[in-house]
Amino acid sequence: MDSTADHSDMTMNKPPRARVEDAVDSDTAPAAEAPRSRDYLDGFLAAKVGDSPVGGDGSELQADVIAALREIFDPEIPVNIYDLGLIYGVEVDDSRDATITMTLTTPHCPVAETMPAEVELRASSVPGIRDAEVVLVWDPPWGPHKMSDEARLELGML
Repeated sequence: MDSTADHSDMTMNKPPRARVEDAVDSDTAPAAEAPRSRDYLDGFLAAKVGDSPVGGDGSELQADVIAALREIFDPEIPVNIYDLGLIYGVEVDDSRDATITMTLTTPHCPVAETMPAEVELRASSVPGIRDAEVVLVWDPPWGPHKMSDEARLELGML
């Protein structure tokens, strides 16, 4: 077909344009007078934060941070870093800030540069945590005696 040919004989029927008034059924009341259906956010927006203390030992937020840390596994050992004994402490204050004190198996550990950043990222991603900080310590040094019984069992040390 010649591209310079007149296309006037080829009429293309365009579909009609949609109009808002076409969407409203004329037999019902106008949209402004229709009762408003329940908003799915009403309950969420009305919820209040509990009056119980946010942080401290045994708090729910501290338990959530520990659960998140239990999802991080040592790349060389099939045990999570919490049960491995690398986490010396998890503190959550009333401002919802988490401080994680941790160590590594050795200062020359292959993940020495990445593991603390991953711990900080995982802790800060826990819902309710405002900020997280990792304090890396070498004293007391890590030793196999710091592992939980579950970790020892997993590694065949029990």
